Amino acid sequence: MKKLLLVILSVSLLTSCGDGSKSKRIVSASSGKINNLSVVIDNDLWASRIGNEIRDVFSAEVIGLPQQEPLFTMRQMPPIVFSDFATKNRTILKIEKDKPADTKFLKDVYARPQSVVVISGNSAKEIVEEINKNAERIISTFKATEIKEKQRQMSKSLLKDKSIEETLGITIRPPSAYRVAKQEGNFFWLRRDIKNGDANLMLYEMPLDAVSEGENAINDIIKMRDSIGKVHIPGPIEGSYMITEEAYTPFLNTTIIDNKPAFETKSTWEVKDAFMAGPFINYAVKDEVNNRLIVLEGFVFAPSTAKRDYIFELEAIIRSLKIK
Repeated sequence: MKKLLLVILSVSLLTSCGDGSKSKRIVSASSGKINNLSVVIDNDLWASRIGNEIRDVFSAEVIGLPQQEPLFTMRQMPPIVFSDFATKNRTILKIEKDKPADTKFLKDVYARPQSVVVISGNSAKEIVEEINKNAERIISTFKATEIKEKQRQMSKSLLKDKSIEETLGITIRPPSAYRVAKQEGNFFWLRRDIKNGDANLMLYEMPLDAVSEGENAINDIIKMRDSIGKVHIPGPIEGSYMITEEAYTPFLNTTIIDNKPAFETKSTWEVKDAFMAGPFINYAVKDEVNNRLIVLEGFVFAPSTAKRDYIFELEAIIRSLKIK
């Protein structure tokens, strides 16, 4: 038995230390709820202008929701208690004072997968400047980590329906909790029941020139989604249907999905002539090879319920898109 153990140990050492190979540090799996951010900072700094700036940036209101909800749910802890299980959260922001001004982006430091951002400075002014200078990249980094984790969680049980792939020539990975509630030609409406309502996903194609470039793009997108709502998303009373809520100015951005440029629109919807409303997130992806737009929109109906994480789930599904 001793000889066998020696042989196993020798093989292990040769495997990890042989020429041209590197031993891989083993870390445990990360944990935590989606969009929960651990902030490691001294209590006195958390109560200072540094803490205020962190809250302003990372608890900023999520665009497009009908009520105020933060980008991240933050948990603050002083460095002295940042050990053991506390280090396993997927996203960690660490503040270090009395060090040169810098912002470091680290991966899988204490667990895997994990994104750790360390911001340092010799003064509060320097730290605040580092936060502001790198805010967009930090948020994008944390969000990408959470999108990937959400996709991993959903992949455990996926919707098994080939009709979308066969009709639109795309693949997308919604969890099995969703069902195809409606299909008409190249239009698909997927739904799943949630607390006090439902989460919804629409998929369809449009001509490539249906959305113009520049300042008219948002008007084209609103016109497009309102026409789709009128035809495909009826309200509870005869003649009612889903439209873009006029009281809110839609947020328009450009992004990349499946290595293709896309318009990203966030705002709120309502049902014409009925008291129903909620948030939506719309992506019009340019499929120039096939001379079309692939449009994917997630929207949520859940009165008196927080909606951030439902919209986030829909975005994670949309970002799983692959166009053939």
